[in-house]
Amino acid sequence: MILNCIAVDDEPLALGLVCAFVEQTPFLKLTGRYSSAVEALVGLQDQKVDLIFLDIQMPNLNGIELARVLDSRGANKPRIIFTTAYNQFALEGYKVDALDYLLKPFNYEEFLHAANKALSYAELLQRSVNTKATTAVADEHRIEDDYLFLKIEYQLVRIALKDILYIEGLKDYVKIYLQGTEKPLLSLTSLKSLEEKLPSKRFMRVHRSYIVSLDKINSITRNALQIGKVNITVGDQYKDAFGVFLSKWV
Repeated sequence: MILNCIAVDDEPLALGLVCAFVEQTPFLKLTGRYSSAVEALVGLQDQKVDLIFLDIQMPNLNGIELARVLDSRGANKPRIIFTTAYNQFALEGYKVDALDYLLKPFNYEEFLHAANKALSYAELLQRSVNTKATTAVADEHRIEDDYLFLKIEYQLVRIALKDILYIEGLKDYVKIYLQGTEKPLLSLTSLKSLEEKLPSKRFMRVHRSYIVSLDKINSITRNALQIGKVNITVGDQYKDAFGVFLSKWV
């Protein structure tokens, strides 16, 4: 697989270095180099780009702002690896779904490690698309996937549905509690988004802040349930749906 990529940096030496690194990487194809985010935004209108090596501190439109603009493209947006001399933007980089965050000065080994993340992500995405297409042809009503992929820090992590105990929604994040793991996984996504991805026969939202795995419930009352040692209250707006499920226990 070859990834079409561009480099964006207002420092000529830094831009030249990134371009040189791209050109010596077999699975990367350099399709553009830009000295400003504005130029890059214009260039992106005329070409299909898979990956952007993007500086952050630039005049007029910085790298974080460009990433937010591109984020509106949804699944068709190019992936981003930030290249910056400032580590204070790491959290912002995570929020705009960057694949990696390279701190200047970086060497080719560090660059290649980040580029390999992009390649792995692209291959994983392609396999997922192919699998779903095959499944749709075979049986468009059957739920084939027994796992989901979530962005955990700067990598895409495969999570088996059978391992999920429950999911807790925070303000901008979710915590995924897994069987046999003490520490939950933290992902920058919404509880609503996850609710739409999970099969309703196996998972239920029972509270504004909780989705539970139905086959992991140990005990149940009319207003609450228990998974392991954790008690979860059923919210008022979810009691009707939960009552239907409760009727199967009685």
